[in-house]
Amino acid sequence: MPRAERGIALLEVLAAVVILTIAGLSFVSLIAQATDASRVVRDREKEQADESRLLTAATLLTRDDLDRRLGARTIGPYVVTVARPERTLYRIAVGREATPDVEDLVTVVFRTALQ
Repeated sequence: MPRAERGIALLEVLAAVVILTIAGLSFVSLIAQATDASRVVRDREKEQADESRLLTAATLLTRDDLDRRLGARTIGPYVVTVARPERTLYRIAVGREATPDVEDLVTVVFRTALQ
């Protein structure tokens, strides 16, 4: 093999190594991003489950209990807000304390009016 061809072969090998290195680094970066996204989703699912349990517990309260809980209350990292927009309706919202302007779960419950 002539000397010039050996030099070209060496350049081709170096180019292939560089391409494989870039592809490997891109793959590692992609795996890291997927792992982070998976962790974020898992954490958010846990928060949603906690919020759902709080909302369920609040919907089971009696009219008197709901009246005592009117307003916003912090329960751990969550805020539960109970409002009475009408005489027989209660609006219950649950959100995270870290983002107080965002209500993640909201429902309205009916309780019969006192006679």
